[in-house]
Amino acid sequence: MAKLDWIKEELKELKDKGLYVTIRKLESSQGPWVVVDGKRVLNMCSNNYLGLAAHPKIKEAAIRAILDYGVGAGAVRTIAGTMELHVELEEKLAKFKKREAAILFQSGYNANLGALSALLTKKDNGVFISEELNHASIIDGMRLSGAPKVIYKHLDMEDLKKRLEENKDKEKKIIVSDGVFSMDGDLAPLPEMAELAEQYDAMLYIDDAHGEGVLGDSGRGIVDHFKLHDRVDFEMGTLSKAFGVIGGYVAGPEEAIDYLRQRGRPFLFSSAPNPPDVAAAIASVEILQHSDELVRKLWDNTHFLQNGLRDLGYDLGNTKHPITPVMLYDEKTAQEFSRRLYDEYNIFAQAIVYPTVPLGTARIRLEPSAAHSKEDLQYVLDAFEDLGKKTGFLK
Repeated sequence: MAKLDWIKEELKELKDKGLYVTIRKLESSQGPWVVVDGKRVLNMCSNNYLGLAAHPKIKEAAIRAILDYGVGAGAVRTIAGTMELHVELEEKLAKFKKREAAILFQSGYNANLGALSALLTKKDNGVFISEELNHASIIDGMRLSGAPKVIYKHLDMEDLKKRLEENKDKEKKIIVSDGVFSMDGDLAPLPEMAELAEQYDAMLYIDDAHGEGVLGDSGRGIVDHFKLHDRVDFEMGTLSKAFGVIGGYVAGPEEAIDYLRQRGRPFLFSSAPNPPDVAAAIASVEILQHSDELVRKLWDNTHFLQNGLRDLGYDLGNTKHPITPVMLYDEKTAQEFSRRLYDEYNIFAQAIVYPTVPLGTARIRLEPSAAHSKEDLQYVLDAFEDLGKKTGFLK
């Protein structure tokens, strides 16, 4: 139809500029080696940091929950959808994060939508003070709120102070930031942020999606990493990365979490997370509470891979996390690397290009996990050395 011709033109332009994302099909469970589009490949782009997505105890918990509770929750949490499993998970998450209480959402995305839009609205005399590189879910949560926002420069505490000073007369101020930035692996300077929040009487809201299971004692996250439990008001987390399942949550003061149960729109208007997912998440938390072995293995693998890539001459930016951005800069170069890694080396590693990252900062984002062996990671290093020389990227 002629009225949809513009879509064809948009898609053609994306392909011409190297910005078209090829979505590959996974045909096996998550793991270090997977089947993608019928081909067995080494998986280097999953957020399954601890290898829990296919862990036997996690699968057993999900199966047992189906037998005991069925598949679906059947309703929203506030009507008939709150099961004892939901309450148990919220209590375990709060204890794990060393907070008073937690509220469970259907995803990390929904957690940010629900919490941010409830904590500040356009009717309030308030403002969001948001990090420049915040995740899309934070941006959309602020949009749903309708409240004004100002942006401070990435990791720039002088600029954050300037924005707070400009808005010091606002009744409500919420500093909101990723804890770990998902495309670069750098960390928010939480100690300095907490000091500024206290100085200007602002709430501090941290998205810890990539911190939990990775940073802190037994993977308790970035707030635990900096020992700031009593100085960060809200911690948002996801269950779909290191925990290997699906869902999201917000942890914080008990009264504030109770308020979110009354005002968080995804909590109020979307069916509760399903029993097998909740039971699987409970098992994941219990594994981390019992031992930090997987977290230590993840970091051992991370240091091995990142040191090897730097020795080859690759720029990994300022990462302080298993997120490993191999900077290739040019969008078409990144797409070529991804394609050839898959076709010639049996390595699954997607290119990250605009609009996910700014133009001219294209990369292959590698993500080692606790499930990878040293042989797996050495294979990756050998491939990047060979491909880098073949393409002329490495001299």
